[in-house]
Amino acid sequence: MAENKSRGNILIVDDDKSLLRTLHLLLKDEFNRVDTVSNPNRIPEEVSSGNHDVVLLDMNFSAGIQTGNEGIYWMNEILKMDPTMVVILITAYGDVQLAVRAMKEGATDFIAKPWENEKLIATLKTGVKLRQSSRKINQLESQRNVVYDDLNRMFQFIPGGSAPMQAVMKIIKKVAKTDANVLLLGENGTGKEVIAREIHLQSDRKDQIFMSVDLGSLSENLFESELFGHVKGAFTGADSDRTGRFEAAMGGTLFLDEIGNLPFSLQGKLLTAIQRKKIIPLGSTMERQIDMRLICATNRSIHDMVNENFFREDLLYRINTVQITVPPLRERGDDVIRLAEHFLLKYARKYRKQDLKLTRGAIQKFLSYSWPGNVRELEHSIEKAVILTDKKMLTEDDFLFFAKHEKKADELTSFEDIERHYIQIALEKHRGKLTEVAKELKLSRQTIYRKLKKYGL
Repeated sequence: MAENKSRGNILIVDDDKSLLRTLHLLLKDEFNRVDTVSNPNRIPEEVSSGNHDVVLLDMNFSAGIQTGNEGIYWMNEILKMDPTMVVILITAYGDVQLAVRAMKEGATDFIAKPWENEKLIATLKTGVKLRQSSRKINQLESQRNVVYDDLNRMFQFIPGGSAPMQAVMKIIKKVAKTDANVLLLGENGTGKEVIAREIHLQSDRKDQIFMSVDLGSLSENLFESELFGHVKGAFTGADSDRTGRFEAAMGGTLFLDEIGNLPFSLQGKLLTAIQRKKIIPLGSTMERQIDMRLICATNRSIHDMVNENFFREDLLYRINTVQITVPPLRERGDDVIRLAEHFLLKYARKYRKQDLKLTRGAIQKFLSYSWPGNVRELEHSIEKAVILTDKKMLTEDDFLFFAKHEKKADELTSFEDIERHYIQIALEKHRGKLTEVAKELKLSRQTIYRKLKKYGL
């Protein structure tokens, strides 16, 4: 029969051997394991074994001494070895003052002799549950730290030495230690989330959570539930309370990506939450205080959107205490080489293809390419090449680049391909200025926004 680990293991320490036998008989059927020790000097050996959930500890071991100091001494030694151990003290000379002192110094509970069997068993079982809950919390914390470290490696910041990135680095260094709201602007794939994480890692909130939300992926009917949370019964399917992203990011950093995609009708709700630093979960009437660092990002020309009444000016001012424009890869010069070598090392390790190198020809090809997909395109190109190669050297022939507008119109096979093609050309021609793009294509700004979202431009 499988052992029910949830029943727990108990260690009893008392110099009265007859009492130890009595307790063993009483408890052996209630717990998985009951160990007894009459000599407190064996406590370090027993506790270091990691076999126990609760220590039931006598407070006096020397004849004629009833101060309880011995028990408190050994309790402190146990907690030094294992801070999550549940220690329950037991003594025939229990009094309120001694109990209060013991609880202040770390005891979980206090039992006086003679005890009531039912109460003793219930106290020990509660102690087991507390110990197991502490272990679970520690396990989850360890898992969180592993995930956090993995994410930091995934989004590792490689600043480079180019003048545009050095300018970005100076701003990051100045703003990181403050709680000022930051707005990151830049093309798709330039690494805005990497920059946001670097600001977080250089801030005083670095040991707290970094919460990322893609506003472009949120539908209007999910916006409040995702960001502010909801209570049970708030809407059909709300079977339990749910914590929103604002509350989940408490103490840390909240990164709102693609804020330019947020519908105008929802911008006021976001503004109110940011201004008041309070939220009300959907279906609730109770306000909840929020405390987090806010970083937003967009690849849109957000100042043009304000001029065209697609984005609230007061919201822009609120999120734009400090603005950082992340340069495209084509403007970063030799940074492309450092980034390429970083990604090569990363994916060579991942796919177990050590000692891969780039030839001079491959490097020259990287330097002469315009990288319309920016750092993201470079990373994907390196990963693909690493996966497909059987060689130790990656040459220029291992990298095939196709600018998005290189296809001729008569080679496109559908109306969507043609439409996307000409929108892409106009975007590149006018460097993302949507007013000029709309004017050239004879489309309204609103239609342009819908098309950009449709085609992922």
